[in-house]
Amino acid sequence: MLIDGIHVPLTAPFYRDGTSYWRKLEHNVGRYSLTTAAGLVALPPGGEAGALSDAEVAETLQVVSAAAAREKVLVAGIAKESVRGALWVAEQAAKAGFDAVVLSAPEMKLSAAELGVYFAAVADSSALPVMLSCGEEISVERIAELAAHKNVQGIYGHELTAERYTAITGATREKRREVEVTTVFAPMTGRMKAQAAGDGPATFVSAESLSGGAGLAVAPPKAAIKTRTKVVGFQAMAEGNAEHLVELLEAGVAGAMLRLAACAPQACHEVYAAFKDGNPELAREKASRLREADALMLELGIAGVKYACDLNGYYGGAPRLPKLALTGHQRKRVEQVMAALRA
Repeated sequence: MLIDGIHVPLTAPFYRDGTSYWRKLEHNVGRYSLTTAAGLVALPPGGEAGALSDAEVAETLQVVSAAAAREKVLVAGIAKESVRGALWVAEQAAKAGFDAVVLSAPEMKLSAAELGVYFAAVADSSALPVMLSCGEEISVERIAELAAHKNVQGIYGHELTAERYTAITGATREKRREVEVTTVFAPMTGRMKAQAAGDGPATFVSAESLSGGAGLAVAPPKAAIKTRTKVVGFQAMAEGNAEHLVELLEAGVAGAMLRLAACAPQACHEVYAAFKDGNPELAREKASRLREADALMLELGIAGVKYACDLNGYYGGAPRLPKLALTGHQRKRVEQVMAALRA
């Protein structure tokens, strides 16, 4: 699977009493599907997955898959304390039609060896390709070892720097694979393939087989999706902050999953698009407009992101307790920084 572009980390909508609000999740995914975001990440690293029951995790994946446009890459976050639990989430994601999973380190304290075993054991049996979500807690050498696994396709690197990215690409330069893409080199998602396969061939009934002597033909199906292949290396995406996005794009990262993309996906994409269009100076200018909002979202956490979603037409709502909603003063601060990011 090709992983690139801007990926949106989805929030978890709740009613006032804290129960999951599935219709609002459908609404959000439907709106994100109309944006230029390349991918949607359900249960993202650092999000609210830990506050959901297993039943809610499974339902979240089903709702996201049903509501998302077929060309959007779907990635399911895994934040479980055991290999068994992680593989269960991967299985649910596969059943829902997701394209990959992103695996975070368990919150319990593990040695470097245990963490390596956790990632490798999940990759061994995961029903979907694995992306790793990691920072400095995993060395470049261990990432290179994991990259050799046939089911590990890349990383979402939080607190990723250009220097660390360069070290990772140097250590994984032998990792090459062919991925299926569209004729314009966009990702070919599993749901696109399933829809094409489900069309089936045209069915004709011969005149001789009919007593009336008339021929009957079922309308021909839509044309099959044309694809091609692309050779990719170990795919690296930035995660979290937008502050160093242009610097990382210049270093060669494939894209980013930015917390600000949940409430301002178009503004985040404009930075990426300007760079891809060969105008890094414009990309830097657009990135500078995100700096204040990005810093505030980092400070306020998920409650700040969700309120910013409310301001931009996405349902955010309050986080699930014990996480607290914003105070009046905090809401005013979010309103101020988001005023210029509503387009």
